[in-house]
Amino acid sequence: MKFVAFERKLQGTGASRRLRNSGRTPAIVYGGDVEPTPIELDHNALWHAAQKEAFHASVLDMELAGKTEQVMLRAIQYHPFKQLVLHVDFQRVSNNTVLHKKVPLHFINEDQSEAVKTDKCLINHVMTEIDVQCVASKLPTHIEVDLANIAKGQSIHAHELVLPEGVSLVDHGHGGEQTVVTAVPPKGGSTSDDEAAAS
Repeated sequence: MKFVAFERKLQGTGASRRLRNSGRTPAIVYGGDVEPTPIELDHNALWHAAQKEAFHASVLDMELAGKTEQVMLRAIQYHPFKQLVLHVDFQRVSNNTVLHKKVPLHFINEDQSEAVKTDKCLINHVMTEIDVQCVASKLPTHIEVDLANIAKGQSIHAHELVLPEGVSLVDHGHGGEQTVVTAVPPKGGSTSDDEAAAS
């Protein structure tokens, strides 16, 4: 995902306020072998980019002064009630930079699961993202959780996820036992087998 940034010469609270009033958002880029670089972004383009999952979870191509650098979003500050981005922090990365990043989970094949089709279970998404570690060039945009074989009352845990090559789980001492998703039986426990026996 690519975005365009502009050099920011004026800094400080007053300058940032004037910048926002002109439709721009102040930001800063950290890392690399240079001092932190103040930049500014077109707010409307930034707002639309910020609605996309990839903007938060993948390596971004930043075009600045005719050159393209790889960066990652580190922090984004929103106005408490307006649709307004107040400030953004980015970090420069290279292909070999080791990252520790939260990656979104995409749940697939729920409609193929017997737990859903036959047992009318509710699929409870306990986690929607997972902590991983890898070099920047290997960072996945998301990780798929295949629900095709989940059974009634069963859970899928973090250590059962299929991670891309070169990507490892950061489990914070849980041993990979964090519950990712659970097939919750319907209230009352009625299933198609129970209904068939009653008829």
